[in-house]
Amino acid sequence: MTRKIRRWLAVAVLIVVGLHLLWGAALLSLRYFDPPTTGVQIQRRVESLFARGAYKKRQTFVPLRRISPQLQHAVIAAEDGNFYKHYGIDWGQVQDAIEESAETGEPPRGASTIAQQLVKNLFFTTHRNPLRKAFEYTLAPMAVMILGRDRVLELYLNVIEWGPGVFGAQAAAEFHYRVTAAALDREQAARLAAILPSPRRRKPDRMDQYSAIIQDRMRLLGW
Repeated sequence: MTRKIRRWLAVAVLIVVGLHLLWGAALLSLRYFDPPTTGVQIQRRVESLFARGAYKKRQTFVPLRRISPQLQHAVIAAEDGNFYKHYGIDWGQVQDAIEESAETGEPPRGASTIAQQLVKNLFFTTHRNPLRKAFEYTLAPMAVMILGRDRVLELYLNVIEWGPGVFGAQAAAEFHYRVTAAALDREQAARLAAILPSPRRRKPDRMDQYSAIIQDRMRLLGW
């Protein structure tokens, strides 16, 4: 290995370490403070500059106790059924996705946990690339360790997209059902959870089949 290559590798390692120190500090601050914006929210704002029509961001941050337990449970059942068992990465789901990909020849399906999706929303964008995915695998365990599961869930429910310009459970409840996040019932919660894989295209009132599946998962999880 030439001296020039070693120098570039050393620089790359320093950059990665520096980024993780920066992200770790940001996660530590999020134990006590709510984020003023996120990577995905910045992405949507930039995209709106090149799109037709006015862009309006809707978001009201609320504590976990003011978010319906039905919505909390529905989102966990839909997105990360082992949320309370793993530490940021669900290795069982990762293995299943790899085996399924090997059998079908298709790219591996997403097996992202809530912690992985949180760090993606906070620090990155929705654009897929291997480097972002690699960082998710290192940052998700950090998020669980630094923030704790309840704060991870609270942040996640408050920053994720639930429609064009609609971020967080409170804005989603108001926009789709004209109620508060605390007032969402089981059916509404399951339908909101059902649109999360594609919140800018899916509509809660069209999610009959998937919302029923989510409610079945909730019952299996004891909710």
